[in-house]
Amino acid sequence: MNDEYGLRAFLSAVYPHRAAPGERCGICYRLRLEECGRRAAAGGYDAFSTSLLISPYQDHDRIRETGKEIARIYGPDFLYRDFRPYFRKGQSLARQRGYYAQKYCGCIFSEEERYC
Repeated sequence: MNDEYGLRAFLSAVYPHRAAPGERCGICYRLRLEECGRRAAAGGYDAFSTSLLISPYQDHDRIRETGKEIARIYGPDFLYRDFRPYFRKGQSLARQRGYYAQKYCGCIFSEEERYC
């Protein structure tokens, strides 16, 4: 298990783009999916994916294309599924079960923007 959050690497990569969420998100997708693809390859997995695919607020086309690029580099397939139709049901189940659900993607810039 890797306990490294990667905040410094994330900030170094996105800081010049902090005012442009579209560009910032693309960089974040690449950082996160690259780590996932690398771990999938190291672990001998056939495929990798992301929980971002349930969110109607994420750029699915960009995630899918980035995932495919990472798959070509590391080997395991990128598993794309459009889970957005299950978004509201997932939120409801999470609330019923007492799970934590944040109202932003996880990026500190996104967290700040939700208060604006």
